[in-house]
Amino acid sequence: MSTFYILGIDQSTQGTKGVLVDDGGRIVGRCDLPHRQIVNEKGWVSHDPEEFYQNSLAVCREVIEKTGIDKSLIRCMGITNQRETTVAWSRATGKPLAHAIVWQCARATQLCGEIEKRTGCGEDVCKRTGLVLSPYYPASKMAWLLRNEENVKLAAGQGDLALGTVDSYLVYRLTKGESFCTDYSNASRTQLFNLKTLAWDEELCRIFGIPVNALPAVTDSDAVFGETDLEGYLEKPIPICGVLGDSHGALFGHNCRRPGGIKTTYGTGSSIMLNIGDELKLSSHGLSTSLAWKVGGKVSYVLEGNINYTGAVISWLKNDLGLIASAKETETLAGEANQEDGTYMIPAFSGLGAPWWKNDARAMIYGMSRSTGKKEIVKAACESIAYQIRDVVDAMRRDTGLRIGELCVDGGPTRNHYLMQFQSDIADASIRIPDAEELSVLGAIFVAGISAGLWKQEEMYSSISYEHYSPKMEEVLREAKISGWKEAIGKLL
Repeated sequence: MSTFYILGIDQSTQGTKGVLVDDGGRIVGRCDLPHRQIVNEKGWVSHDPEEFYQNSLAVCREVIEKTGIDKSLIRCMGITNQRETTVAWSRATGKPLAHAIVWQCARATQLCGEIEKRTGCGEDVCKRTGLVLSPYYPASKMAWLLRNEENVKLAAGQGDLALGTVDSYLVYRLTKGESFCTDYSNASRTQLFNLKTLAWDEELCRIFGIPVNALPAVTDSDAVFGETDLEGYLEKPIPICGVLGDSHGALFGHNCRRPGGIKTTYGTGSSIMLNIGDELKLSSHGLSTSLAWKVGGKVSYVLEGNINYTGAVISWLKNDLGLIASAKETETLAGEANQEDGTYMIPAFSGLGAPWWKNDARAMIYGMSRSTGKKEIVKAACESIAYQIRDVVDAMRRDTGLRIGELCVDGGPTRNHYLMQFQSDIADASIRIPDAEELSVLGAIFVAGISAGLWKQEEMYSSISYEHYSPKMEEVLREAKISGWKEAIGKLL
């Protein structure tokens, strides 16, 4: 029997996971619960914070019961979360004041345009925060809530308003309101956090109309965020001592903890993240700069490119088009497709993210011929994931001068052999896939374990093994395919 266990919560876009890790860094149990995707006729995407909080409690209880471990051996907890999703709640009751605005949701596009027109602050926002002025980030989502939700406006007027990302909301609820804080990784994604001063930027808060006193305190990623007994389920409270945004958690989980380490997470969307060390560097090729974390008292910065639709493209094929019955079919269909077919899919269902940043772009299938069929469309959908990621990796190469010869990857789509080989070919980089699937929550758990003194700096990685892919495509063919992709993208720019 293990001498200790660490509990992790992964509150992600599609659902919530509860994960238990043993003293060797191995996942011994996992439970999942989905939550509603609330989408209205305008395409606005929302979540119910109360639902995913209750699910967080439920999956923790279920994974403990499922594994049958002694609850007293659980030493601490780590949390990872969908990042830019924005929550407003009452500080008095902890209850949400409105539905959360999901990171994918572009409802604040007009508001961002108004702010830029009124203040001309776009360039300054980027210099201060490392992030292009965009409805993607919480600053404009918070501003939208303050403008449009009566309960939020009322709470602000009464000094009862709490605004934050999902991590801060979960910590607040799990600690029964005793801890109102976020970590450096999540704070750096709000577009309100100054990367030079490492504090909330009061001028930006004024521009967006966000009361600074409604924002959480910013805490080291390996700090003790408070204690929780899961609302009475545990006999003794455990510390929450590892919090990271999901992409940052995956970076830590991949052990990309030194400059030059790069990972790609294939989720609903994708985050490609490159560790650039302790020196702030702003991108000149359409990427964002954020904080990887603050661990051991030291900050690390990252360059990052975010893509709105990657794994969600496969869901679209299944749920909306009915072309496939399950995601597993895409590998076979793409492999059986005519490899000479020149069809490209641009999945800009909510605009184009990095490195293009064109919010008003619309999705497109380009280059079809009379012989293009179901298999070719599925192939184009799969390949669109790899092309988008390659665009970001190329921007990172240009920003840093690094060759970037290996990508560490994680997420459900990495089980698709066709996609992984094509990703390796089109990015001209080897691919490393860990056998542990839950890299985001593992990263938060690893931080928690180090914080609690349960592990030394590297030993928890020893239980992970890897699968590898290497580029096989001829350079001439690679360049021809990339040229066709750029031609298709050019129709939207």
